[in-house]
Amino acid sequence: MTRFSLYSAPAILGGLAALAVSACAPTLGPPPPGRPMRPGPPPGGPASFSAADFAWSQAPGRAGIQGALAYRNGGGAYTCAGSGVVLTPETPWSRRRMAALYGSTERAALPAEEVRKRTPSAPAGDAGPYVKRTTCDANSRFSFQGLPNGSWYAITIARPAAQPQGATIALMRRVATRNGRVTQLTF
Repeated sequence: MTRFSLYSAPAILGGLAALAVSACAPTLGPPPPGRPMRPGPPPGGPASFSAADFAWSQAPGRAGIQGALAYRNGGGAYTCAGSGVVLTPETPWSRRRMAALYGSTERAALPAEEVRKRTPSAPAGDAGPYVKRTTCDANSRFSFQGLPNGSWYAITIARPAAQPQGATIALMRRVATRNGRVTQLTF
């Protein structure tokens, strides 16, 4: 016959509590043998386009973005003068699209041709009606006004200032508008 003393009861209860908690913890491990590990969807939500996810971006707001291009590559200055700048609302779909096109959901500077080649692998959908557009001025500056608070993806194309026909760079940067204020953005 086993006897338990009053001193061992707390230790036993503590052990049982730890066992109960650990039983609720998920166990993640390798897939069973013979079943290859398949990559799951990128983080950020569903790949399917949903207009409802973009609805917030259509509300009028007091926020704005003032931007400028300061990008340099190999010591050479770049310009976006005359290039379009698009502002895409951040949604689960657009996060997945940025990850597919730019390899990041925060910021990127890639050859424009490389981004174009990645387009077929990006989630399909038409965010066009929700995208805000403007153009870089002669000083590579741009602005957006009347924006609601939220997170956006700003995208433009830059080219070498000294060689207007040189290779173009696609620049992407995530930016947030908050408290109805103007946010400064530098590519």
